Amino acid sequence: MEDSIFTKIIKGEIPSHKIYEDGHTLAFLDIHPVSEGHVLVVPKVQVEFVWQLDEATYHALMNTVKKVADKLHKVYSDRYIGELIVGVDVPHAHVHLVPFSNASELKNAFGGLSSDPGHTRLAAIAEKLRIV
Repeated sequence: MEDSIFTKIIKGEIPSHKIYEDGHTLAFLDIHPVSEGHVLVVPKVQVEFVWQLDEATYHALMNTVKKVADKLHKVYSDRYIGELIVGVDVPHAHVHLVPFSNASELKNAFGGLSSDPGHTRLAAIAEKLRIV
C-alpha cells in the first residue's frame, strides 16, 4: 500500500501542526479546518478504516481522541466538540475533532475546503492546543 498523506506526516516527510504524539498516535491541526481548532487524530499504523485497527491500537487512538477533546474543551469552553469518523478523504484511519457552536454549523462545516490553510494562524492555534 502506498503511504498516505498521514503516513508521510507521521514520518516527517510533510510538515504538520502537531498537538500531541505518543508511540501509537499523532494529533495535528487539519490543514483545511472547518472551524478553528479542527484536529485530526490518526494511528501511526496505516489502515484504511478505524475498525481494521487491532484492539490495542484502537484503544490507543480513542484514548488520544479523549485527551485532545478534553484540551479542546478547555481552550474552547463555549463550544461543543464534535467527533467524526468519515473515512472517505484519506485512506488512513482518522478521527476529526471539530469545535462548533450549534448543530447547523457542524452540518454545514464539511461543505468545502478552504483554499489557503494559513500556516501562521495554524501554528499559533497549535501552540495554544499543544498537550505536554
